[in-house]
Amino acid sequence: MKFVSCAAALLAVSMTVSGAQAEMLDVEKDELKFGFIKLTDMAPLAVAYEKGYFEDEGLFVTLEPQANWKVLLDRVIDGQLDGAHMLAGQPLAATIGFGTEAHIITPFSMDLNGNGITVSNAVWAEMKKHVPIGADGKPVHPIPASALKPVVEKYKAEGKPFNMGMVFPVSTHNYELRYWLAAGGLKPGYYSSENVTGQIDADVLLSVTPPPQMPATLEAGTIYGYCVGEPWNQQAVFKGIGVPVITDYEIWKNNPEKVFGITAEFAEKYPNTTLAVTKALIRAAQWLDENDNANRPEAVEILARSEYVGADAEVIANSMTGTFEYEKGDKRDVPDFNVFFRHFATYPYYSDAVWYLSQMRRWGQIGEAKPDTWYDEVAQKVYRPDIYLKAAKLLVDEGLVASADFPWDSDGYRAPQSEFIDGVTFNGRTPNAYLELFPIGLKGEERVVGNAVSG
Repeated sequence: MKFVSCAAALLAVSMTVSGAQAEMLDVEKDELKFGFIKLTDMAPLAVAYEKGYFEDEGLFVTLEPQANWKVLLDRVIDGQLDGAHMLAGQPLAATIGFGTEAHIITPFSMDLNGNGITVSNAVWAEMKKHVPIGADGKPVHPIPASALKPVVEKYKAEGKPFNMGMVFPVSTHNYELRYWLAAGGLKPGYYSSENVTGQIDADVLLSVTPPPQMPATLEAGTIYGYCVGEPWNQQAVFKGIGVPVITDYEIWKNNPEKVFGITAEFAEKYPNTTLAVTKALIRAAQWLDENDNANRPEAVEILARSEYVGADAEVIANSMTGTFEYEKGDKRDVPDFNVFFRHFATYPYYSDAVWYLSQMRRWGQIGEAKPDTWYDEVAQKVYRPDIYLKAAKLLVDEGLVASADFPWDSDGYRAPQSEFIDGVTFNGRTPNAYLELFPIGLKGEERVVGNAVSG
């Protein structure tokens, strides 16, 4: 399998696009249908449509909400959708054959951050006993899962399983919730080829709940908490049924979130169309973040429409405009809760892919040990910065974006990152050494056999 380095790709771009200023690409397919789930981080798609960026590229796009992540992925694979707003883990899992098998790629990362973990009022009342209070009389953040541990132990002693929801087995939310729980000394459970519930040897039982149904499921008492994207954490606050205890920004500062996914076959068959879509999405992301988020109020009004997220504008604005409300009335400034363009948010880093793969391995979705080279090869097969940089170069040549906003010299790997809630440093070049750092989770040659970890 042959992969092209970013530097080589950029050199090729420089040779092919010089003099192409403001020239529309000759797209191979101009009528497209893209899918999304009703979450605020689908914003680049809505903005690219509403601001005319797709049309600027000669594309006539239909945006269609999907019932759940599985349906969305299946419809991209079978061609009913040309592409979609996806969980970052979906293209990776599909390409390695965990769940539905298909070669999906991403030329565009849609955002950073944007998720939270919410618990019921009753659970929060118990957790709060174990959370220090600051001089302002408010809980000190970030709140670790160690504050939840006595609550889980109490439920266990009473013979009640402690259930929490996440949106999909390969979702960021699943991995973030697991990361937070494990950092607080709680076992979130393992997967195996024979048991795909993810609840083997678990202190906390995690199960799938579609994002818009999270608040109602919490209110019904079926789950005691959940990890989800906005606006469904803030919805719990507005309804008075739950308390968001931590954001994913506090679990992993500026973590990659959703991606735009297409089949590898689509990218190969329609290369100019793929570039044109990527160009439009880059412009949309820039619009969302430019001038210190000056456009966010307009973005909130767009997203509040029933054809997009369909939640109250006030609920969406609570996080999209740089604040986040924890307990009712405890609203704090979180300017980077939703990032769409800053910090090279749209660049599809190989190291981001490696982190997701490392978590799949940590929790048994990848059942056997893999060498570091395998992680790199899969990352390069799925994440396509070469396409991204080509689209960016075209936009720079057209004067629509600034050259300084793109990491031209990157080899696809971020510098080691240590701003995690547990202080563990992630180096995408050495995923196996990274896994060795965790007391909870598979590492080395370990695997799940039956209901226990072996090896």
